[in-house]
Amino acid sequence: MEIIRQTLAFFGENREIFYFVILSIFVGIEVIGGVPTVLHTPLMSGANAIHGVVIVGAIHVMLNIDTSNILALVLGFLAVLLGTLNVVGGFVVTDRMLEMFKKK
Repeated sequence: MEIIRQTLAFFGENREIFYFVILSIFVGIEVIGGVPTVLHTPLMSGANAIHGVVIVGAIHVMLNIDTSNILALVLGFLAVLLGTLNVVGGFVVTDRMLEMFKKK
């Protein structure tokens, strides 16, 4: 019962942050949905560059975290792992799309 009270208190104290995240999701969906198909490859390349910065930032944060904070280390590891998967997948998709435009 105490954990439920703590969780509700956490959400109550950080309500604005959750509103911001939810609104960001809706804005992102609307922006990406309005992009013409021709522009997806250049945008994906730009997103790969941004995710590369995210990976470097996550590594930097992980190096400065106290080693006893297991939750922060696990979240940092997941950020690096998922960011790396996103960058690699983006480059694979971009490469595949560019192959379609090469002369045979």
